[in-house]
Amino acid sequence: MVARLEASGDLRPGPVREALLVLRREVLMPQAYVRRSADGVKPRRWDLLDWEVPQDREELAEVLYGGASVRVQCDGEQLLGRTRGPRSGVSITSMSTVMGVTASLLDELDLRPGQRVLDVGTGAGVTAAVACQICGDQGVVTLDRDRHLTQAAAARLAGLGFRPEAVCGSGDEGCPARAPFDRIFVSYAVAGVPPALVEQLAPGGRLLVHVTTVSPSWPALAVVERTSDGQVRAELRAVEFAHQAGHGLERIWLTEEFRQRITAEPGEWTQRSMLAPPADTDRGLWLAADHLLGGLVRDFGAEHLVIGAPGCGSWLRAEPLSRRRWNIVTHGPRDIWKEIQNLAALWRAAGSPDRYRLVFEPGGGQLAASECGRLTWHLSVPRPSDERVA
Repeated sequence: MVARLEASGDLRPGPVREALLVLRREVLMPQAYVRRSADGVKPRRWDLLDWEVPQDREELAEVLYGGASVRVQCDGEQLLGRTRGPRSGVSITSMSTVMGVTASLLDELDLRPGQRVLDVGTGAGVTAAVACQICGDQGVVTLDRDRHLTQAAAARLAGLGFRPEAVCGSGDEGCPARAPFDRIFVSYAVAGVPPALVEQLAPGGRLLVHVTTVSPSWPALAVVERTSDGQVRAELRAVEFAHQAGHGLERIWLTEEFRQRITAEPGEWTQRSMLAPPADTDRGLWLAADHLLGGLVRDFGAEHLVIGAPGCGSWLRAEPLSRRRWNIVTHGPRDIWKEIQNLAALWRAAGSPDRYRLVFEPGGGQLAASECGRLTWHLSVPRPSDERVA
């Protein structure tokens, strides 16, 4: 697993690599769900595999060390004392993140011995285990809204020789009783950076959290740092992949029926364009589109650019006709093609940024802005009563 992470560029030499090499994932996740039903078949069927059962070990090892997400909980169940076997019609409520995302973020976090670390969103306890291995467990706090997850993580981390403090509570509120923290890591996506977590950041500290809108298509990573003199500096970086959305964060999707309509219908307007669609690598533009245009979802499974607006039924289909000509088909009340091209012109005038300054305003607002200030938008700041921990 570590070799694959290094080959893909998701993991660098250093303390995170060394921690992952000695981390026995089967101790943290002695049970995991694997899906047995085909795509689209309902109800979905699952098997809960158990490391203690010899015939499960080979398949479970592939699940644990394959690098993909590991499904560890369904329907908010208690993790300790479960019986292996089939499940039907249940919903997965907790999973460990794809290891490539976790490894690169932990490298970015820059963990060091003796640091005080707040791990928000305990899940299977992988982040907490790495933090304990590098920093020492006395300074590590792992927090989750689900008591079953914190209880299981505490027991399984103890099996690795670690005894961090496991706290059940709201991720947006953090853990003020143990603040300040040198490092804060949030393992789910939010609409806006929780202000309480910024307040609990120590001088010289760093906070990492993915930021998203209702659309799952174009996320960002918020990197928040507090300088040695107490000033807060932050930026939003456009990224390709992000954590799952936190509890209570609404999402919009392209249904299979909507996708089929986009593929099959002729649309209301067709034009030939010399303007190429923005490239997938223009992530700073797509991040701005996610916030400034709103309500758009990309079909990344399509061969060419397909974007839908589920709220109003509008859609865009862009297909190449030749090296410099594109066939643009649109449908619905929104001209998505025109919206994107207008924003692309503004984005290029702003210097084609792939990251934006994140300003925490005195009134509590959070403003994302290009360096020149030509391209700006406000994030949706969570209310203190919101609970978004996954």
